[in-house]
Amino acid sequence: MEKDQSKIIREQAPRSATREHSVPLYLTSSFIFDNAEQGRAIFAEEESGMVYSRYANPNTAEFINKVCIMEGAEAGLAFSSGMAAVFASFAGFIGQGDHIVSARALFGSTHQLLTQLFPRWGVTHTYVDAVDNEAWERAIQPNTKIVFLESPSNPGLELADLAFLGALKEKHPDVIFAIDNCFATPYLQKPLKYGFDLSIHSATKYMDGQGRVLGGVIVGKQDLIDQLMFFIRHTGPAMSPFNAWVLSKSIDTLSLRMDRHCSNALALAETLEKHPEIVDVKYPFLPSHPQYELATKQMKAGGGIVTFEVKGGAARAFRFLDALQMILYTSNLGDARSIATHPGSTTHSKLSEEERLNLGIKPGSVRLSVGIEDKDDIIGDILQALEASRDEG
Repeated sequence: MEKDQSKIIREQAPRSATREHSVPLYLTSSFIFDNAEQGRAIFAEEESGMVYSRYANPNTAEFINKVCIMEGAEAGLAFSSGMAAVFASFAGFIGQGDHIVSARALFGSTHQLLTQLFPRWGVTHTYVDAVDNEAWERAIQPNTKIVFLESPSNPGLELADLAFLGALKEKHPDVIFAIDNCFATPYLQKPLKYGFDLSIHSATKYMDGQGRVLGGVIVGKQDLIDQLMFFIRHTGPAMSPFNAWVLSKSIDTLSLRMDRHCSNALALAETLEKHPEIVDVKYPFLPSHPQYELATKQMKAGGGIVTFEVKGGAARAFRFLDALQMILYTSNLGDARSIATHPGSTTHSKLSEEERLNLGIKPGSVRLSVGIEDKDDIIGDILQALEASRDEG
């Protein structure tokens, strides 16, 4: 029996009459019907077939199928961006009077959805600390529609106990359990096997791996994906065929790249933990991480993100970032190239100072997306920037 990696590489759109080896780019807005009856039957859902690239396209279908193989999912949908996927995972199901339970540690834009946008629709939420199992159960109400979390979280690398939450799902079968699995990727962590309904990714990150295109994807149970299909048909957050074509090629090498991301990140985290100019280092596969045992149980490796706090607060963090020579300063992550970010002034800048501190984002916090360059070059650039940014006064 073929293993998943072999299935992913061999998965491709049906070969055309031209017998191409590599799947072509299907740059078409719509698809032709052989006759009027076929058009009627497809629209009536009596016959399967592609209609319009806002609904489906051979390139997006191939990409989705590959993610489904990796996650062990029944079906999926592709979106124009990661946030389009996150938004759809809520908006495709919620209505006035519904309630959402969410981990407190979230990406800034997801936080804004829950606190600023959804209240306009009459949807409430309760935040819980992801590490507090009892809090999850206490927070679920009769009108709870969705339980949502990131694990590991952005940027604090906080974990939720997926096995516990899977058991909680069994107690509440009518509640949708959804996870943003972007940081771990389906190569390192498979939430659906624990009982989650939906797994969500910003494909912009590790699935692309080279910072070229935007994309998002949701995979999970067929009945929920069918409900979401209605939502995207009529709201239009579709992934472009070109982006799907790029992502489908990239995902073939995801496992190879993640192995290198993880080994480099662990080496960097171990180095920083011993450095006198570092206050704190967070990395799931460091024994000092408070959830190290949980991480090793539910993840294959620790991922490619290291978050650390430099001495000297925001001013020192800014000097450190400006002193980097090889590592890039941008708000993206998951690239082959190493990337540094100051969450407090960029990705989580719209949160209040109190909210940031509650998420472990200190003024001196730096999030490093560790690339696949030689680890000595990555560590060397970090060390020289720490030295250059010291306050000699």
